[in-house]
Amino acid sequence: MDEGVDPTAMCRSLVEKISQSEQLRSVTDPEIFILFEDWLEELENEAVAVIRRAGPTTPGDLSRELGLSESGSMFLITKLKRDGKI
Repeated sequence: MDEGVDPTAMCRSLVEKISQSEQLRSVTDPEIFILFEDWLEELENEAVAVIRRAGPTTPGDLSRELGLSESGSMFLITKLKRDGKI
C-alpha cells in the first residue's frame, strides 16, 4: 500500500465511529433521554444559583464549583445566555 493508507488505523477509526453511533443511539431511548433532561435542568438551576450568588463567573470558576470540565461549563453558560436565564 504505497498510498500511505494504514488499514489498521482505518479499521480502528471505523470501529470507534460505530461505537460512538451505538452510544448516541442509547441516548435516544426515551427513558434515558428524560433522565438526561432532568439532570441538565438540575445542573442549569445550580449554575444559575452560582452565577447569581457570585456575579459574573468564568467557565473555570463554574467548572470548579459544579465539578464540570471547562468546556462543559462554557456550554452551560452559553445555553443559559441563549435561553435568557442569565
